[in-house]
Amino acid sequence: MKLTTLVAGILALGFATTALAEMPNLDGREVVVVTENAYPPLQFLDASGKAIGWEYDAMAEISKRLNMTVKYENSSWDAMIPAVSEGQFDIGMTGITIRDDRKEKVDFSDPYMHSEMVMMVRGDESRFTDAKSFAANNDLLMAAQPGTTPFYVGVYEVLDGNESNPRIKMFETFGAGVEALKSGDVDLVLTDGTSGKGYVDASSGALKIVGEPLGGEDFGFIFPKGSELVAPINAAIASMKEDGTMDALNKKWFLDYKMGQ
Repeated sequence: MKLTTLVAGILALGFATTALAEMPNLDGREVVVVTENAYPPLQFLDASGKAIGWEYDAMAEISKRLNMTVKYENSSWDAMIPAVSEGQFDIGMTGITIRDDRKEKVDFSDPYMHSEMVMMVRGDESRFTDAKSFAANNDLLMAAQPGTTPFYVGVYEVLDGNESNPRIKMFETFGAGVEALKSGDVDLVLTDGTSGKGYVDASSGALKIVGEPLGGEDFGFIFPKGSELVAPINAAIASMKEDGTMDALNKKWFLDYKMGQ
């Protein structure tokens, strides 16, 4: 039995090594990646103004494995999917939830991360503690970006299913919604747990998470429809999951890194 296990382990190692050796080679091809720098710890600007985060580290590792050169550009969220769809950029990365409606406009990579939606509020909030108590108080307002997962979760899982509900205040960027929360102009921001943790950790007690998670979502990179980059990027993602690189990135950015320091 032990010999069988040993042989199986050697074979598995051999397959893993072979898979890594057969990683696609893009021969130094320049790939333009667009991001928003608005979702810590996925991608954001540190105190010195340098763009850093989980996705930057992941893309650097992907580019190394595929022998490609990455050039970064910035875009607002509302312009990103249309711009990638039109071929202005090769890849979009900003914690983008994989959704069927978005697949009509762009191609997605395989998921590189799973996250859950959470309720982010001011640190001294005491008027509500979950989605039900928020919905019950008509004086409470929520910030959202139109067309995003937090918007739809707010409409259909927190409020009444009315996409024109006046309790939802629209903002062009996620960061603007967070600033409105801090200043008291709104009372709730829905965000994925990854980004929420980043903002809360950096807030010195000004923000907190309340209630239970409101469902899960998978993140993927986006590409113009039919992009030949999808397959090699997926190969790199698979190899990084297999060899523990993804786990190491999660530890670095979600456990070890301290926002605001």
